[in-house]
Amino acid sequence: MDLIYILSLTALRTIKIKKFLSARKILFYGHVFTIMLAMNLEQKVAKALMHHHKDLAVAESCSGGLLSHRLTNIPGSSKFLKFTLVAYSYAAKTKLLKVPPTILKKFGAVSRQVASVMALNAQKIFNTDFSVAITGIAGPTGATKFKPIGLTYISVATKNDVWTFEFIFKGTRLQIKNAAATQALRLLYREIRG
Repeated sequence: MDLIYILSLTALRTIKIKKFLSARKILFYGHVFTIMLAMNLEQKVAKALMHHHKDLAVAESCSGGLLSHRLTNIPGSSKFLKFTLVAYSYAAKTKLLKVPPTILKKFGAVSRQVASVMALNAQKIFNTDFSVAITGIAGPTGATKFKPIGLTYISVATKNDVWTFEFIFKGTRLQIKNAAATQALRLLYREIRG
């Protein structure tokens, strides 16, 4: 359900309501309000990609396709979304994303190095303007002494560069997956806008 913001033209304060209103202006306790739909992150990313005539590849691991799901919920996403892949296992990462087994063995699947290679190779394989990759530990199992639950690496690549970020998200497995997908959208949006 879309979150709608109603801005009071007289009181200049924002009230959030969680129901869809189709009118552009309404009367509320004697004040005129203007309705503006809040654009979610995936809509912002889609709009920015289409505005700049750019395309995207997505490589996910711990988020399990959630980022791709959110992007494909946008009508017309085929105009910018060229490739999505959930590479959950070592085999998928090596065979489909060409992550060298030596990097996986040395650093582990949840590492800055693997996230970077996933993003770079997704971008190169499909020759897209941008790519984003996510790898992490969503829990509740899988943590090690040096890699806690919630540890996530997100990489954004272009034809010229790659940026990789480390996060430790808190919460349930689903909350961690959601946080990873949301943060990937934020980082991607920032890079698209330059």
